[in-house]
Amino acid sequence: MLPDETSKDLQSIAEIDKIIHEPARLMILAHLYVVERADFLFLMRQTKLTGGNLSSHMSKLEESGYITVEKEFVGKKPHTMLRLTAKGREAFQEYMQHMKQVLNGLSGT
Repeated sequence: MLPDETSKDLQSIAEIDKIIHEPARLMILAHLYVVERADFLFLMRQTKLTGGNLSSHMSKLEESGYITVEKEFVGKKPHTMLRLTAKGREAFQEYMQHMKQVLNGLSGT
């Protein structure tokens, strides 16, 4: 691989979606990409994030339009559902494609 090509691949890392690239948000979106919709407690167990941490990352993803958050009561208990939006699905697919291109470029494949 030529130095200019490597430099171009490294520069494209700066274009990676920073909202998704944060590890906790990446875990949340990866789970929602597979199941589309999940409740708060399920995601908390799967990601091993604390409730406060999950809630904070949820807010950032919701502000970005990548997920919707639906809150309701089941009996007297609050129940929070997270759903991947069409924008979130598209952004996650673009993120995966971008990461593949960067990694393939660096490895010369």
